[in-house]
Parts: sequence; C-alpha cells; structure tokens
Amino acid sequence: MSERLLAALAALLALILVGVFLFWHPDNGPAQRPVTTLPPGGDFTLMSADGKVSLSDYRGKVTLVYFGYTYCPDICPTSLAATAGGLQMLSADERAKLAMFFVSVDPKRDTPERLKEYASFFDPMIIGMTGTPAAIAEVAGRYGVFYSEQAVETAGDGYVVDHSAETYLIGKDGQLLARIAHATPSDKVAALIRQYLNQP
Repeated sequence: MSERLLAALAALLALILVGVFLFWHPDNGPAQRPVTTLPPGGDFTLMSADGKVSLSDYRGKVTLVYFGYTYCPDICPTSLAATAGGLQMLSADERAKLAMFFVSVDPKRDTPERLKEYASFFDPMIIGMTGTPAAIAEVAGRYGVFYSEQAVETAGDGYVVDHSAETYLIGKDGQLLARIAHATPSDKVAALIRQYLNQP
C-alpha cells in the first residue's frame, strides 16, 4: 500500500472521528437542552378565544409554551399528543400549578376560535394563542423559534409552515428554564414538569 493511500485513509479516519465527536450525542434521559443554550424568552401578550392573555398572568405557575399551527400535518400533533399525555399523568393539584400555551406560527389562517378547538382536542387546559404576524415574529425570535412558509401545491391554501418543534418550560418567576425536545415520551415530560413544580 502506497504512502499516499495510507495518508488519505488516515485523513479520512480523522475526519470521521471529528464528526462523531462533534455531532453524535447519545440519549441519556429526558431530552433537555443545557441552560447555557437557552434564548432570552420573556413575557408576551397574545390573543386567545377568550381575550388577551399574557405570560405574566400566570406568574407563580410553571408554564409550557409550544409554537406550531393547526394545519400542521404531523409534527404538531405528535408533540402535542406526547405533552398532553404527560399532563394527564399529573395529579389535579399538580395541574392546578401549571399552564400551557399553544402559539400559532400561522396567524393568517389560525383564528383564536380555531386554536381553542384544536388545542382543547389534546387537553382542555392548553390555551391557543395568536396575534399579528409582527407580534408572533417578535415573540418567536425571543424564544429562538424558527418558522417559514413553504409553498406546497397539495396544501389547502398552497403552503405549509416549517417550524422548530421544541416545547419551552418556563418557571414560576417567568424565566425560561428548559426546552423539551420534539416527541419526548409522556412519562419523561411528566417527570420534567414535576422537577420544576417542586422547586420553590
């Protein structure tokens, strides 16, 4: 084997090892991002079917926030079903100390009434929220949420919305504490919620 071929193989092996080190992260429990990677988050006010709602209205409670839209074909139903499963594992006393918002990233189509009906299908405690495109963009930006319309001929109105799919967990003081990965199993969602409910 020539020296040139050996050098090429060594370089390829080095690239593979670097890739594994940088990008392979085994799952060792509830999928939760490290605190150092969290965006600023913060208070916001949007519109629900029952009027304006602010995150600060729920100060003293742990709050979950999920950004999605009602016409979403698969990502939103999967995430919301897993999270709702976690909510249903909590006791009545635990649920009384918790709130959850479903914020639309498709304000052109998602009315407050449609959001209420959609969110209630997963759990009646989930509050559907929307606002102007500018208001949604501002809140999404502070929470590190990506979303973008993509033209699709088969969609009802000719587009779908690609979006990030994490659930944001906010503490009793209104500070963003954690991000729960898409489709985290319900039992892990419940365990993570309890972890923060039990904090002073």
